[in-house]
Amino acid sequence: MPLAVETPIRVRYAETDAMGVAHHASYVVWLEVGRSEWMRRQGRSYADLEVSGYHLPVVGLSVRYLAAARYDDLLTLRTWVAEAKSRQVRFNYELRGAKGPLLRGETVHVCLSRGGAVVALPADLRQLLAHAASSETMDAD
Repeated sequence: MPLAVETPIRVRYAETDAMGVAHHASYVVWLEVGRSEWMRRQGRSYADLEVSGYHLPVVGLSVRYLAAARYDDLLTLRTWVAEAKSRQVRFNYELRGAKGPLLRGETVHVCLSRGGAVVALPADLRQLLAHAASSETMDAD
């Protein structure tokens, strides 16, 4: 099962400014694409998580813009789990273009019940996330 997932992103015209440079907010949307694809490739979809009564809202976001993406560029977004706790998960990201890295980022999520209370991640998801985080840490060494 893949632990880090690479997702292709094509910069669409609607995501750019008048000079054809990707708007900074577009990058945040692309991070969501990466998280959703990471979950899907692990055999879980975010939609299934919501149907089971859980949500993972973003409670923290950090991005470092390194270079600009432009209209029609083909990018690769690498997404992985950096840390998993009982009620929280942290994803890390690297977005690359043909000439190198464009962005490095991180999102932090807490698990909420349908009613909005902070709750523990479902056991199967917590185990998957914890395994992915520990494996990615070992792979990085």
